[in-house]
Order: sequence, then C-alpha cells, then structure tokens
Amino acid sequence: MNIFDLDTPALLIDLDRVEVNIAEMAEKARVAGVRLRPHTKTHKMVEIARMQIEAGADGITCAKLGEAEVWVENGFDDILIAYPLVGEAKLARLQALRERARIITSLDSVEVARGLGALGVASGKPVEVYVEVDTGHHRMGRPVGEPTVALVQELAAIEGITILGLLSHAGHAYSAVTLEDRDQVVASAIEDMRSTQERCAELGIVFDEISVGSTPGARAEMKRAGVTEVRPGTYVFNDTAMIYLGVASAETCAAHILTTVVARPTDERFVIDAGTKCFTSDGMGRPGWIQVVGRPDLTMSFITEEHGVGAIDLSQGGSLSIGDKLLLIPPHACPVVNLFDMAYGHRQGEVTQELLVASRGRVR
Repeated sequence: MNIFDLDTPALLIDLDRVEVNIAEMAEKARVAGVRLRPHTKTHKMVEIARMQIEAGADGITCAKLGEAEVWVENGFDDILIAYPLVGEAKLARLQALRERARIITSLDSVEVARGLGALGVASGKPVEVYVEVDTGHHRMGRPVGEPTVALVQELAAIEGITILGLLSHAGHAYSAVTLEDRDQVVASAIEDMRSTQERCAELGIVFDEISVGSTPGARAEMKRAGVTEVRPGTYVFNDTAMIYLGVASAETCAAHILTTVVARPTDERFVIDAGTKCFTSDGMGRPGWIQVVGRPDLTMSFITEEHGVGAIDLSQGGSLSIGDKLLLIPPHACPVVNLFDMAYGHRQGEVTQELLVASRGRVR
C-alpha cells in the first residue's frame, strides 16, 4: 500500500531514513570512542530500539520506570532510567527489573539515594546510579562544582548504591543562537563536569563515567575529552526543531504526519484534519514550526485540538483542494509519537509494517 492510500491522520516512519540516521550517530560515537546509549523517548518502538542496538548502541535510555518495563519485557538488558525513582511501589518494580536486566538510574538527592540504598542492601546487589548535575539547564541536579561535590560526599557514605559517575542534560543548548554558541555551551558544560569529577577524586571518591545527552549537542559532546557516554534521542527521527537548530534538514527527517485537507474557507486559508492531538503545541509560532513537505507555498498558522489551519501563498501559483493529502514534518517528534498508538513504517513510500508505539503513555 502506498502511504497516500492510508486514512488520516497517520504517523509515518521512513525506515530508510531511520537507518541512515541511526548509522550516522553510531559511527560518530564509534570514531569518538564513546558509548552510545540513545534515549528511547523519541520513538518508543521496540523495532527502532533494536535497530539502534544492532547498529552499535551499548544500551538504551528511558525516562520512566514504566518504559523500562516495556524494554525488559522485550529483551533489552542494559537500561538507564534517567529519572529519580521515589517510593516503595517504584522500588519494588525496580527490583523486579534488576532481577532480569542491568538497570542504572539517576538521582540528585540524598533522599532518593537512601531508598535505592535500602533496596541495594536488601537485595544484596548495590544499585548503580549516576549523579545528575545542572550544567545550565536549571531543571534537575545541583550546580556543578562544590554543590555537587558535597552531594557526592554524602552519597558515598550510603550503603547499597554504586556511584558510576556524573550525568547531565544540556537542554539549554536548545536556546543557543548559532552552532558556535552551542559548541561553547557544550564545551563549558563538559569542562565543569570534568572539574567536578576531579574534585571528587581529590577527596577519594573516584568514578570514571560522564554521561551527557541532547541531540543538538551530541556530535560536539562526544568529541570532548572525558565524555564516556552520549544519550541523544531526537536524532533518530529529527523534526522542525532540529532543523531550526541547524542539526537536521527536511531530508533527514524520518517522522511525518499524513493529513487530509478538509476545508478551504477562503482562497488564502486551508484546514487539515490534525491538530494538537497529533502535532502537540510545542514550538507553535516558531518560524517553520510545522513544514509541509514539497509545498513551500503552504505554511501552518495555528492548530487547535482537531484542526490545523494553514495559509496559502497564492503568488506561488499552487493549487489545493478539499480531499488532498499532505505530508507534514512535526515540530517535536518525541511528544508527537506519544500521541499515536501505532505508526506506519514505509520504504520509498510503500508501507512495509505497522509499528506499535510500545511505551506510549508509560508515565509512571
């Protein structure tokens, strides 16, 4: 079946492009001599994760325990849950997973470490942890330097955990204006993490790992001395945010939403059958935030729950009729995939398989 014969809205995955994206990042990590542990929050699909492992990834990353349960159930055995796990219910589920796979987790507090430590002691197997640091994103982690060093000192005294190293997410790299600015953000973040690592070593707390993650900065991060692991996610599909940041192009985007034109209220306006329930509202208003493939005369103006409203540049002479189907690049692939139960994998426009979004909605 050709993709344009599908009912809409539909999430489409260009498998040929996915393979190229996966291979490119895996090769860069191999050449740099760092481990690649891709974040699965972007695709949430077992088949795509297997492609990443087969291409050379050393393990996978996820955000939530429920996602890790999906991966373990499907045979993945080296997983980082890059999120603090709090509460007896989650600790019991974590232990069930640890009996079947290697599970690493991250934290930024003594309180979380104590719970994990108790689990490690009770099970007779210490819980491996990364200590998350804040290199400028201001989401999680204590600041680099002495605040993190002080935390590591406290954590080192807790029985039942093993500190592997430091972990960060340079989310503030997304706001860099130029690639040069982004590289400087990366360089500063890595240097801060290395100096924090060295200060811990001076106090007798030695660990080797520095794990970093973000698609915009990944290629620069893996070239920095001291980095042992990178965790990009969006690179597998890319999106208009990555295009805007200069690390992708329309040609390297592998996830698209197929839509149908359902209304032409005026000559200059059209409406498609997909809104925030398909695209999310992430990035709304950013230049090129949703792109119509092959139609530079069409731009998306805004979206509501079920409607996407666009404008037609009549000066370019393009035509558009009710019933026409359009292929669009979404603004942020990760939440977009989470809005669909399944996707259609295709090669050169011919559907080859249905892909279950296996870890969709696993927010606990």
